Amino acid sequence: MRRMSVDRRKQWRLLVLVLGLLVFQAAPLLASGDAGHGEAEAKGWVATDTQRVLNFVVLAGGLYFLLRKPASKALKARIEEIENQLKDLEARKQAAEKELAAYNEKIARLDQEAGQIAAEYERQGKEARARIIEEAKVAAQKLEEQAKRNIEFEMKSARERLQAEVIEKALQKAESRLKERMTAEDQDRLIDEYLAKVVAS
Repeated sequence: MRRMSVDRRKQWRLLVLVLGLLVFQAAPLLASGDAGHGEAEAKGWVATDTQRVLNFVVLAGGLYFLLRKPASKALKARIEEIENQLKDLEARKQAAEKELAAYNEKIARLDQEAGQIAAEYERQGKEARARIIEEAKVAAQKLEEQAKRNIEFEMKSARERLQAEVIEKALQKAESRLKERMTAEDQDRLIDEYLAKVVAS
């Protein structure tokens, strides 16, 4: 802080000195008036021209000396600001690249998970299909066995009914024939034989 105040004092002193020199150099010009100025222009290079050049050199040197450090500091600050902005942009770029890589990894993982889910569904579908086919085979076998049992039962029942009908018709036919051929004597004889068996028993 103290060094900065010393530098500022030097700058003010130098500025005052430069302004004093400018005023000192400009005084003869102001005193000479317009006539002298016209003569100097007519004669070519004169002392006033030298004074002007010296004034310009002194002014330029003074301005350079006064503005050198502030301009250098401003330029340095601007360079540092640009460097900081570049660093910030680079950091943002790296962060964006990391985020993009993370998103790509997530997408790849999602694709892998989707493939696994599809494979799992396919496996479950195949298992369900095989199970349904097996259950259908078992059900068909049971139906076939039940149908066989039903057919056998129906055939047995039909056979028994047929046999009963045949026997009944045969008995009816035999009875009718017996009735036709049997006489009264045969009937009496059969009755006597039956009674004899009953008595004997």
